[in-house]
Amino acid sequence: MRRAIGGWLAVACGSWTFTAAAETAIEQVFITATRTEQLVEDVLGSIEIITREELSRLPGGDLADALRLRAGIDIARLGGPGQQTSVFIRGSDSNHVLVLVDGVRINPGTIGIAAVQNITPAMVERVEIIKGPRSTLYGSDAIGGVINVITRRGAEAGRTVEIGAGEWGTQLAGLSLGWSGDRTDAALMASWLESEGFPTRVGDQVDRGYRHLSFTGSVHRDLGDWQLSARGWRAAGTSEYSDFFVTPVDQDFVNSAFALEAAGPLGDRAGTRVTLGHATDLIRQNQSSDLLETHRWQLEWQTDLRLGGYGQLTAGLLLQDEDADSESFGLAFAEGTESRLAYLQHQLGFGRHRWLAAAGYTDHQTFGGEFTWNAEYGYSPRADLSLWAAAGTAYRAPDATDRFGFGGNTDLLPESARSVEVGLRYRANGRHRLSLVAFHKEVDDLIQYVITDFSTFEGENRNFERARITGVEASWDYDAEPWTARLTASMQDPRDLSNDQALLRRSRESLTVNLTRSVGAHQVSLDLLAAGKRQDFGFPAPVKLDAYLLVGLAGHFSLNEDWSLTARVENLFDESYELARGYNTMGRSLFVALRRDFH
Repeated sequence: MRRAIGGWLAVACGSWTFTAAAETAIEQVFITATRTEQLVEDVLGSIEIITREELSRLPGGDLADALRLRAGIDIARLGGPGQQTSVFIRGSDSNHVLVLVDGVRINPGTIGIAAVQNITPAMVERVEIIKGPRSTLYGSDAIGGVINVITRRGAEAGRTVEIGAGEWGTQLAGLSLGWSGDRTDAALMASWLESEGFPTRVGDQVDRGYRHLSFTGSVHRDLGDWQLSARGWRAAGTSEYSDFFVTPVDQDFVNSAFALEAAGPLGDRAGTRVTLGHATDLIRQNQSSDLLETHRWQLEWQTDLRLGGYGQLTAGLLLQDEDADSESFGLAFAEGTESRLAYLQHQLGFGRHRWLAAAGYTDHQTFGGEFTWNAEYGYSPRADLSLWAAAGTAYRAPDATDRFGFGGNTDLLPESARSVEVGLRYRANGRHRLSLVAFHKEVDDLIQYVITDFSTFEGENRNFERARITGVEASWDYDAEPWTARLTASMQDPRDLSNDQALLRRSRESLTVNLTRSVGAHQVSLDLLAAGKRQDFGFPAPVKLDAYLLVGLAGHFSLNEDWSLTARVENLFDESYELARGYNTMGRSLFVALRRDFH
């Protein structure tokens, strides 16, 4: 951490909208927190927005490369490009993070970790992140928070062709076709990436590669006051890795999310939206019959009613029908699960005060009824200062693998959580924005794998009594041409109270810095990530992973009106570090992409 702060000082001394890249964060609209449009400054809770501009600086990267630079988010990757990647928000488990693509849940029903490593930044317009419990509006899994990946559409996609290359034999290509008219908006994008990779396991000498082809498409049509839309995302390919015995193996994968939606008014004061969505998550091992497969249909209905001086009332239903199939470690199952969520939310603002109250009830086919709630209050003593307090509950129903897979236990109970936070935002001169948040979360019946026979390492999943996570986050944003800067810091204590041990793969402290300088049509950016020590799996006791400091450089250079070049240097100082014990990470690497825009 001292090294990170010193690096930042050295740098400092040395020197619902779809137009996010052209707007400041203050002008942006945020949807995910309440399922309704809100100005960022009006959201009563901790949020993050990753803009199109930030995503465009990641040739050869994936969504996790952008998420890791946000306060309170830890990443654990089991090797190089395309390897399994876990996301931890504020110390919660990785399967406590709900991931959506254009509002469609992509968390699998087998192992609940969404495949963020297969989401290509070039296809994404922005990413909305809400930290804290949101089961009231989204159902199971939203204990740590919600990540909503919003793909590009129409005029945003433009008409471009891109090719690139980088370390580890990486090659990439992309095509984007976007069109926007008076009443119709359409986009089609394709992205291909292939990498020879590097050995996934420490001590291994065999490079393990990654092949990935993905598509997104959307059509939006205005029919009078109503809007109809269809959108879809699909990623497929092959990921090579080394198994527990350091044997080279590989697996094919498919991830997808599709949706049809109709939205329009109901009279003068109400609007409604109906969405039918489908998601697929498939992993098929090529050296055996092992597979993990999830297919999920979801049907959503939401109505917003404006109550004049009494605020806005939102009511909704979310129906989900999931089929999960698995064959792994010699165990096979096929499990169907249905769930129904009904929610009601009221938002009210008067003078300097804002209130939100929400309640949700989930009827789960296996675990019965679950009631969750959120309550939030905000106060603005001055136009440039906002204070808030928020509390809520959330839960996660054990997935099919928890119950029937390796270590499966059909007697498991759902995990439940209670969370509170207080925070403030301060804006100065339209250029500076400061925020400070303190949070406390408790998780009951946390599910963990327990070894019952140390000679064979066999065991079962069990509910532990309790986990507690406390922490503080701070951030500073600066935006005044030609400079933009962002500094975030997080300190947390994620702890398993059953044995007073730190929860694994989550750092106690982290610091991130981004400094960007525009020079005409060109842009250069420096990123810094410092993460503290973490505990990881070990035998007979957990082991401690060292702290690390990563520095990256990125540049976007306009060659002329039609051509541009983007370059990214990852791990500039070739830091040796681990995100998960026994797995290699990327050394110093260069990725370059050349783009042609057709106007």
